[in-house]
Order: sequence, then C-alpha cells, then structure tokens
Amino acid sequence: MSADSAAISRRGSVIGRYNAVFVLGPSSSGKTTLCEALARRLHIPRAQYIKEVARTVMKTHGFSRNDTDTYDMQYSIMLAQLEAETRANKLIFADEDGTDPHLPILSDRSAVDPIVYAGTSTVAGAEERRRRLLEDETFQVVLPFYRQSLFEPVAEWLVDDGVRSMEDPRRYGEALHSTLAEFEIPYITLGEAMRDISQRVDYVVRYLTV
Repeated sequence: MSADSAAISRRGSVIGRYNAVFVLGPSSSGKTTLCEALARRLHIPRAQYIKEVARTVMKTHGFSRNDTDTYDMQYSIMLAQLEAETRANKLIFADEDGTDPHLPILSDRSAVDPIVYAGTSTVAGAEERRRRLLEDETFQVVLPFYRQSLFEPVAEWLVDDGVRSMEDPRRYGEALHSTLAEFEIPYITLGEAMRDISQRVDYVVRYLTV
C-alpha cells in the first residue's frame, strides 16, 4: 500500500481543503473511470458521489445529441446537476458547525459544463444561450462553493457512446479552461501523458490530503 493510500484509508482523513471534486472533460473521455477509481480510493459515500446527470436528463426529457445546442437541454442539465449538488452538499460535514474533518463531494461533470458547451457551439444564438446560463440565479448562487472546490479537466480518451455529442476536444478544452479562469475556480489538468488510472488517482489525492 502506498503512503497516499494509507493516508486516506480512514473516513475523515481527507480534510476540508476542498469542498468537492468535479471531474470534467469531453464526452466519453474517461471521466467516469477516474470518478469510480477516486470513489473507491477515498471511500466516498454513495450519497456524496454524483454520477453524470446529463444522460438521465436526456432520457427523461427525450433529448438527443441533436439537442446539444439548445438552451432547453443545457438549462435542464444545469438545474438537475445543481439539485444533485445541493443534496450532496448537505452531507459533507460530520456535524452542524462543520468542525469535524469531512470527505468531499465527488461529481462526474458540473453545472459549468452547459456554459462550456454553449461557448463551443457554432450554432446561431450560442453567445446569448451562454449569457442566459451564466446569469441564471441558481448558477450564480453556487459559484462561491465552486471556488472552494477542485476541478479536474481530463485528457481525451475518446470513444463515441452514441448518445452524447462528440465535440471537438481541443475546442472544448480551450472553452473549459477559459471558463474556469473566468470564474476563478481552482483546477488541475490531467494531461495525455498521464494515462495510467492509478497514477491519475495518486495525482489527485495529493491535492486532497494533508
């Protein structure tokens, strides 16, 4: 067992440097694989692990990849993600005054994603859609929480799943990094050279443990 593994083998050993960890990246690029590995290593409770909500929203609302550039789809995904984060956020502290160490929320994607997608769209009206999403009150409320969280853009291991839109990974990456910088949200990037999943997990853990 590595030193990092030993350091996080107990609940409560991941102290509140960050309130949450959000794993971002292009569609089908290995985010879920990383999230599952992090959840196992950090012993994240199921209620604090938010699995990608976009797919559920697409199924329940009848959206397809052809709707990716619509405001209705991206706004529905944003609201569902924020609702999931609100539920998980209530559980991160061990007691009411938050003095005990806590494990972070772990999320596959975030409410930033719809804004990034709007920023990469070449369809007419994309700039207006991005503005509406950005200025939405529910998103503005969560920004302070995001600024105390760790975002992880991951490199591209692209596999078309036939559901989500296969966006240009370079264009997505540029929009994602500029959006995180615009909102002053802390992030680390897991580059293409870091392909081994255990290496990726160890890299993230170093930012979470004390």
